[in-house]
Amino acid sequence: MLQMKGKQSVLFQEPVKIMSHACVGGKKEGEGPIGKHLDLIVDDPMFGKENWEESESSFLKTAGEIAIRKGKKKKEDVRMAFCGDLLGQLIASSFGIAELGIPYYGVYGACSSIGAALSIGAMTVNGGFADLVLTGCSSHFASAEKEFRFPLGYGSQRPYSATWTVTGAGAFLLNTQKGDVQIRGITTGKIKDYGVQDPFNMGACMAPAAADTIYQSLLDFEMKPEDFDQIITGDLGSVGQKLLFELLDENHKDIKKNHMDCGMQIFDAGSQDTHAGGSGCACSALMLSAVILPKIASGEWKKVLFVPTGALLSQVSANEGRTIPAIAHAVWLESGKEKK
Repeated sequence: MLQMKGKQSVLFQEPVKIMSHACVGGKKEGEGPIGKHLDLIVDDPMFGKENWEESESSFLKTAGEIAIRKGKKKKEDVRMAFCGDLLGQLIASSFGIAELGIPYYGVYGACSSIGAALSIGAMTVNGGFADLVLTGCSSHFASAEKEFRFPLGYGSQRPYSATWTVTGAGAFLLNTQKGDVQIRGITTGKIKDYGVQDPFNMGACMAPAAADTIYQSLLDFEMKPEDFDQIITGDLGSVGQKLLFELLDENHKDIKKNHMDCGMQIFDAGSQDTHAGGSGCACSALMLSAVILPKIASGEWKKVLFVPTGALLSQVSANEGRTIPAIAHAVWLESGKEKK
């Protein structure tokens, strides 16, 4: 059953369905535009734990439990889990999933991880290797600052190009039988590096990867930008969005009328002081669960190209002065109620 499409994409003959999903956010996320759509708001940033990393694991574990419960399943029913986060050796995901006892693969794509997890999970379900798959991602403002920039106690000033790492987690159950939204296809991104070295300007790092994946996805699927109700990137922010438009214009692809960026929507820039917007693995995951999937399920949007973006730096590479490569993965979502 050959399902390859174009150079980098897969078009599923039998689309994979999203059975259920859940999103858990922190206090700041709850105060933002998507707060009323979150399944759970956790006011305590420590989530009752002793450190930020344990807290992040609890966010992921809780989101997974809620998604499984909403799907009317038990954790024992889940064949495999594909999850990721931003921390070294994926400790937030591995410690969180360990408590659920589900067979697990760690997935790393920085802030694009939910795109990678959904892609791998969908191929696994479609190929008949698992009948029920859990995918999820988490991030935490404090654990990310500690990992990649400066500990909170340092009190460093954030430039206006910086984004605010989202605290929370999203989880999604995939299967072939039940779900109002389906994954029609995926495009695996390539690593792009335009020589940016500033860890406080993630939008500039990731825009080339987003532009490349969107362009290739449209080519592979033989689609035009206007064929999608929305083309949604992960966390480019206001700086990265401008660069994305310029790069796509060079290839005669105009997405200005139907583009949305999760990082620009998850917080209120005027009242929440998040500078260029939101970021982190949970940024795209929360927006997907709280906003994107419900709009597709309701019929407000028919087709969406969901393109989470990630900057692939680490403490080591940043301290060595290396440039910051990036990647973006595209997931074609549409109403599962449509008959093909």
